[in-house]
Amino acid sequence: MSVKHPVVAITGSSGAGTTSVTRTFAEIFRREGINSAVVEGDSFHRYDREEMKAAMAAAEENQDLRFSHFGEEANLLTELECLFREYGETGVGNVRRYLHDENEAEPYGRPAGTFTPWEPLAPGSDLLFYEGLHGAAVTQKVDVAQYTDLLVGVVPIINLEWIQKVIRDKTYRGYSSEAVIDTILRRMPDYVTYICPQFSRTYVNFQRVPTVDTSNPFVARSIPTADESFVVIRFAEPKVIDFPYLLSMLHDSFMSRPNCIVVPGGKMELAMQLIFTPLILRLMDKRPNRDY
Repeated sequence: MSVKHPVVAITGSSGAGTTSVTRTFAEIFRREGINSAVVEGDSFHRYDREEMKAAMAAAEENQDLRFSHFGEEANLLTELECLFREYGETGVGNVRRYLHDENEAEPYGRPAGTFTPWEPLAPGSDLLFYEGLHGAAVTQKVDVAQYTDLLVGVVPIINLEWIQKVIRDKTYRGYSSEAVIDTILRRMPDYVTYICPQFSRTYVNFQRVPTVDTSNPFVARSIPTADESFVVIRFAEPKVIDFPYLLSMLHDSFMSRPNCIVVPGGKMELAMQLIFTPLILRLMDKRPNRDY
């Protein structure tokens, strides 16, 4: 079956490190001359910043202590499913942006923490690239994953994920340690229900594992560096992967299982380039009347 308009989705929770994967894909798109329509998962939150605060306060009044950005109630998953389906069929769809800070908000003349209006994607893109929380989400109401052509999971071990979130939220968002821990605890039921199952639907997962002590992530003062980590890369269809080639190109890598290769953390982006470039080009080749 030909792929009319490919949908590529990167999924991972807050603090997982999906930004580095997005940067690698951007480099592939630039190098190969691929025009991607980029969609951020935050733009499919149901509430803006102030509305979310009010919704959380209302949930607490109703003794609902699990309401979070990870859950179905706080996100427009039906609209996300519709975008993936419509783009795959026609190459268009409606999107908006979430304006995280003043720098992002200023060009739109809107306050930070709000959304831009919904508008159609610019025509003529080669593929849709999504990075966010729910690229492989499946619930009783929606199946976002079925409309993707390449699904990638970014899943550091949980202590590392928490370290990254705690340090990011304290350093760049001004939150206290107590506030970040409260957020982590609140999100845990939705993390188990909505986030974790996605990584069984992905084509490939990248899981960073530190080689330093992260036993108490809430007192860590720095994020383990790439050179202090290994990355476990798991493939859903290992038979089509040229593991001997990857092992020869990624020095000090090794196979831990027939479907898993382990690479030094510093070679994670190189591994992504080697793995994703042929996959993306294969998707492009399957498009009818390709013009890139």
